[in-house]
Formats: sequence, C-alpha cells, structure tokens
Amino acid sequence: MDRAVLDAYFSGDELAKALEMTITEVGTGTATVTMPIRTMHLNGLGKAHGGAIFSLADFCFAVAANSHGQVSVAATVNITFLRPPADGILTARAIEIQRGRRLGTYDVDVTDERGKKIAVFRGTVAIMEETLAGVVEKRTAQG
Repeated sequence: MDRAVLDAYFSGDELAKALEMTITEVGTGTATVTMPIRTMHLNGLGKAHGGAIFSLADFCFAVAANSHGQVSVAATVNITFLRPPADGILTARAIEIQRGRRLGTYDVDVTDERGKKIAVFRGTVAIMEETLAGVVEKRTAQG
C-alpha cells in the first residue's frame, strides 16, 4: 500500500474535506478516520445527523477498500444506528472481512469520544481494474 498515492487519490474527495474528515491510520484492508462534530453536522434535535455519521463510515470504508491500490467502489452498504453520540470527535474504524478478485466486504464501527459504539456499517465493494495511481496520474495530467 502506497500511502502517498492513497492520500493523493482521496485529496479529490470534496465531501470528506467539507465534513472535516481526517484519515488517521491506514493499513492494507484497514482504516481509521475521524470527524469532529460541528454545528453543520447537527440535525433538528441538536445531535449528529445520521447522514454525517453515514458519510464518515462510508468514507472510512472507501479508504480501507482502496488501500490495496485498486479502485474499489461501493456495491452495497448497510448501517445500523445504535445510539446518539456524545459531542466531540467521532471515530470510524474499518476492517476487511473478505476480499476476492471482484468483491470485498468491510465492517466499520463508529464510536464517539467516550468510546461508545454509535453505529455499525457493513459494505461490499466492486473491485475495478483501474489503479489509484492511474487515477492520480490522469488527474495530475488534466491539471
């Protein structure tokens, strides 16, 4: 896994930037991503919006799945919300459950600042033939 290529690939993820997500750890088939709960993340109840929590889990899933260096895109995902989070920073941790030639499955746990699990996510990716390095190279060439 080439961290520089992975970082360059995900530098184009405007939603992750807007929501202030940070990739804190990445390994082959694993990732950890954090996101502070800000006013923009809140729903009408003043709690972290389910869409923001889902976006964090989905981004972490994408980082873990793409850590092999091949473009991997979501085929199916599911999330279960367990409890509202405490204020502060949310952390998503993804682990690879299975990866074949065409499909990979990942589990993501989202926890709040107290370490309480607030959501569980499972996703399956379709593994493409294109590499992350190829995508980054094309993006660089286009300016």
